[in-house]
Amino acid sequence: MTPPRPPGVPPPVVAAGGTPAADAVAAAGLPASGPKAVVVVRDPQGQLRDLDWAPAEDTTVEPVSLDSPDGLNVLRHSTAHVLAQAVQDVFPEAKLGIGPPIENGFYYDFAVDKPFQPDDLAKLEKRMQEIVKSGQRFRRRRFGSLDEAKAELAAEPFKLELIDVKGEGLDTDEVMEVGGGELTIYDNLAANEDKVCWSDLCRGPHLPTTRLIGAFKLMRSAAAYWRGSEKNPQLQRVYGTAWPTRDELKAYLKLLEEAARRDHRKLGADLDLFSFPDEIGSGLPVFHPKGGVIKREMEDYVRARHIEEGFQYVGTPHISKEGLFHTSGHLPYYADGMFPPMELEGADYYLKAMNCPMHNLIYRSRGRSYRELPMRLFEFGSVYRYEKSGVVHGLTRVRGFTQDDSHSYCTAEQAPAEVKHLLAFVLGLLKDFGITDFYLELSTRDESKPEKFVGSEEDWATATAVLEQCAKETGLDLVPDPGGAAFYGPKVSVQAKDAIGRTWQMSTIQYDFNQPKGFGLEYQAADGSRQQPVMIHCAKFGSIERFVGVLTEHYAGAFPAWLAPVQVVGIPIREDHTDYLHGFVAALRAQGIRAQVDAGDDRMQKKIRTAQQQKIPFMVIAGDDDVAAGTVSFRYRDGSQRNGVPVAEAVTHVLDVVSTRTNVGPSAEV
Repeated sequence: MTPPRPPGVPPPVVAAGGTPAADAVAAAGLPASGPKAVVVVRDPQGQLRDLDWAPAEDTTVEPVSLDSPDGLNVLRHSTAHVLAQAVQDVFPEAKLGIGPPIENGFYYDFAVDKPFQPDDLAKLEKRMQEIVKSGQRFRRRRFGSLDEAKAELAAEPFKLELIDVKGEGLDTDEVMEVGGGELTIYDNLAANEDKVCWSDLCRGPHLPTTRLIGAFKLMRSAAAYWRGSEKNPQLQRVYGTAWPTRDELKAYLKLLEEAARRDHRKLGADLDLFSFPDEIGSGLPVFHPKGGVIKREMEDYVRARHIEEGFQYVGTPHISKEGLFHTSGHLPYYADGMFPPMELEGADYYLKAMNCPMHNLIYRSRGRSYRELPMRLFEFGSVYRYEKSGVVHGLTRVRGFTQDDSHSYCTAEQAPAEVKHLLAFVLGLLKDFGITDFYLELSTRDESKPEKFVGSEEDWATATAVLEQCAKETGLDLVPDPGGAAFYGPKVSVQAKDAIGRTWQMSTIQYDFNQPKGFGLEYQAADGSRQQPVMIHCAKFGSIERFVGVLTEHYAGAFPAWLAPVQVVGIPIREDHTDYLHGFVAALRAQGIRAQVDAGDDRMQKKIRTAQQQKIPFMVIAGDDDVAAGTVSFRYRDGSQRNGVPVAEAVTHVLDVVSTRTNVGPSAEV
């Protein structure tokens, strides 16, 4: 039985041999304009094709609409070409780099005499509008030879470099110019004649016409090294966004405004949580006392949960001899993501980028029996990964971080139950932190690049089937991620949405059949034979630093009371009410509540504003009536109040909110 087609997805059409796919799309009555316009088709091999592509024989193709994920990528890549044309119109000396679509937009790199200024972006936007309105057409042209391509692009040194490497060793999701087995260029033709207005090396596909670019905006410019290497020339990168309609562009820009308000880097400074000192190095954050409270609460929580779930806490060093990472397989496949080695006593040592090899040595330290399995090891392991400077971003992309990393060693028969156990664990954890909107993603190996993965096809098929079945049993949506697996095995990741709808990758579960083999891990089975265990990796937070960054933005800094660095602040109406509040705060502290009294010289209203700016969950106010009646008054973050609460009841109220992990007064923030 054929599954039902999702709403809004056009049905397949048959493109007749020797005729453009556009003819079949038109014959089917599918829209050619507007946000639902069909802009490309997908052939039976899954490759996206321009509408003027003509198959050699009758072929069933899938129309792709402008508002679909693939259609949006085509829209944004086409807009990147319009940007590049505008740059060379306004700045004729500019040399072209690369210009891929990215999430929610695009960028293009240029070599220019001086950095772009805001006024330059305004000029470029104006020229782009003229190009879009002119209705230029995109037409694909194939080069007959490398020499022909080099002759035509002789004035573009960066394009010549891409031609020379022919796509080898490049990220083809980023480098759209080459790849796919042939060398092609796209001409921008005038609307009503075959006059070439501009051309760019590209494998495509593209929109039929610039008129389908509904709305766009250039966002900013920045320096970027050619092909991401500090050893290469520094170029100017222009970022932009493009959407099918103006309303969608406006909604996106509004989302960006809200995201800027929630930016964890700004909030981290405003709330005195963490910082990124230049003296330490890029991507190496430090936590201040208030941020340390949040980090400690997370660690205490997850440590207790691991113990409840049957894990044993272990500890491993930050560095290791080189050979360990050869045994694990990481150096051959992951060397670029590790810091360079340091030589000591005639041996090379590496900062560890992962904890699993050392956990394998703990497992291997003595003989193991099937009666010990599943054996679950856990630690807060500090790891170091060499992220390129261009991608380091606050706490969400760092070079040094701590993983709440666990490894389960089990029999193959136990693996499905262990994966289910871990999925229940991580989903429950996220819910406790107030993240409840998520789906799952299944990352598998890239079948077209078997050299990037280790292990037999049978092992990969078994591991993938286990993860897929367990993920489906959660009832959550499961989205495929072909090619996204680690070199040693497939994984399931939790993709969570925050308060403003952005998606973050959180917890991961990976099925590993390769490291146990490489380390010679064994257990004695019930029949006395020696068997190899399955190893299942799991990071609950992913990294503690990144999770703090995500939570800071999710809550806009207004953390639930149980996580808040300061949970209660006492605010006296007059100075002579201070001692009374000190007594109340002492009662809270005796119960483990983080409470303090603002005994400063500011007036009461200023103290309230300060507490609101610091996003403290409970402001407790006391005046003459409260002192006389043995009560306090609550003011919450959303401005609501609760007056005349007896002290014992007030203490219980705070304890209840903290122990149940409830947010207080969230409406103004989340």
